[in-house]
Amino acid sequence: MMRSLVALFLLVAAPLRAEVDITPVTTQSGLDAWLVEERSIPFIAVDLIFEGGATLDPESALGATALMAALLNEGAGEMDAQSFAIATEELAARFSFDAGRDTVSVSAQFLTESAPEAIALLNTALTQPRFDADALERVRAQMVASLRRDALDPNSIASRAFAEAAYPGHPYARPSEGTPESVAALTRDDLIAAHQGTIARDRVHIGVAGDIDAATLAPLLDALFEGVPEAGAPIPGRAEFAAEPGITRVPFEGPQSVIAFGHRGIPRDDPDFTTAFVVNEIVGGGRFGTRLMSELREERGLTYGVGAFLASGFLGESYQGRLSASNADVGQVIELIRAEWEKLVTDGVTEEELARIKTYLTGAYPLRFDGNGAIAGIMASMQFQGFDIDYVNIRNDLIDAVTLEEANAVAQRLYQPDALRFVIVGQPEGIN
Repeated sequence: MMRSLVALFLLVAAPLRAEVDITPVTTQSGLDAWLVEERSIPFIAVDLIFEGGATLDPESALGATALMAALLNEGAGEMDAQSFAIATEELAARFSFDAGRDTVSVSAQFLTESAPEAIALLNTALTQPRFDADALERVRAQMVASLRRDALDPNSIASRAFAEAAYPGHPYARPSEGTPESVAALTRDDLIAAHQGTIARDRVHIGVAGDIDAATLAPLLDALFEGVPEAGAPIPGRAEFAAEPGITRVPFEGPQSVIAFGHRGIPRDDPDFTTAFVVNEIVGGGRFGTRLMSELREERGLTYGVGAFLASGFLGESYQGRLSASNADVGQVIELIRAEWEKLVTDGVTEEELARIKTYLTGAYPLRFDGNGAIAGIMASMQFQGFDIDYVNIRNDLIDAVTLEEANAVAQRLYQPDALRFVIVGQPEGIN
């Protein structure tokens, strides 16, 4: 136990470059993975990210990918849901499956000694899901209930309305989990089609961390993907941001309004993306001391919290923000956000702001690597986002290298006060 605690302390406290040693692994069948060996605990974590996600759902089967992913833990091969759960528990393993707009993700954690058995069980889930009627109806009912709650949640309503304005006609405009009506109408054939379209070798990114070396890992990964199809369904084309400047009102009863706002963003592979990320953390990082929090909460008490983020999707990007405010204050909030955008374009950020955010970002980054599960997820995510293998070891250097001149040039490029689109869910006052 002491050895493992010391290893965890070193991972967090020591310089990140010295602690994250990533080994690329290529298997005999041609799979590529990134491995971080951590021998202090007899435990392995594997994360898989499959490109595609809910964007692959046809219009006639919205929510199929999300429901399919939720059922991968509910029986496979000759095992029904209960038998599969017992088999997983007997191995002291843990599997989770999730689907988002751009991805289907799989996380697996298991003991080193039971790695072959755990890999075989996970392979069965990936290649032979049962989609039994009883499990399907139970999980469907849970999903429909959640969607009905979302339909009454102003934050969910705002996000959906903003997406519809931003990406009309593209899968990005649709709710990733579908609607209560679409999920209620899904058939087992829809789930089979979603499974065949998303779980494929040609779109997977693999991250592994734990008590295993590359030579041992490679054949395990080939065993994991035995029987997985080579190719999945075609991924849709790019989503070009199309929302015009202005205000969309969505009536909603209550004393507060939810405000979603934004405009065109910056691609993840843009040379200025790191600088844009740093500038956004100064402006909209969601912490006390950031510009929007200072302006809207600390100085005026108009909201409990506000943040902005670079929404860099796999197929398209935007720059968005969120907050809630009293109906009576909505007009003032919109004016203040526009004024802050104008200030960024004309005056930029200060040297003091830049230095402070660099200290925060470089100091907080190592804390993300707090265990094998987190590390495996980061390895898979890095590949999905197109990072080089050495990114984790140079990321803080990239942050530190951002100059004030670069930050303010990007601020002029990124912030577009005249292009802001606001979606207001509530009964706002003080707006035209």
